[in-house]
Amino acid sequence: MEIIRQHQLLDIILEMHKPALAADFKAYKNHCYRVLNFYAFFVAKNADNLNKGAIATAFHDLGIWTDNTLDYLPSSMKRANEYLAEIQHSFWQEDVCLMIDNHHKITPFHHNALVEAFRKADWLDVSLGLLAFGLNREFIRTIQREFPDAGFHLRLVQLSLANTLKHPLRPLPIFKW
Repeated sequence: MEIIRQHQLLDIILEMHKPALAADFKAYKNHCYRVLNFYAFFVAKNADNLNKGAIATAFHDLGIWTDNTLDYLPSSMKRANEYLAEIQHSFWQEDVCLMIDNHHKITPFHHNALVEAFRKADWLDVSLGLLAFGLNREFIRTIQREFPDAGFHLRLVQLSLANTLKHPLRPLPIFKW
């Protein structure tokens, strides 16, 4: 399987938000590339599917940094919709927003293959490959070596702990059944 080492849309969006990502830029960028590579494994290979995945990947967790919140799904979807309108691809809003909104869904998403592929890809990365969803373990390790963690998972733990202290009754608002 061919590794996606660069994707124009993903790179453009990440560069636009580099100031908000600040010191976490490399960690988030590598997370995005790991997710995009895993997503590409699960979907039919065509330009639209890959471009939708790249846009969803760029925005899926971005609200953590742009809006300084762990309840970031609405702001991430809003920014994705604004970007899609800007590039005159509003007709992709449903797929892209469903991917973002359901990427932390614990149970499978049966109504849209792109959303389910994206959900699996993000869970695969967040679980450090423990949840492989049938993906070859050697490919997972190759992607992890190509795009090292760079502190991404540690940052998620830090942000989650801080959010738990601020909102003990709703510590992880992004998870869905």
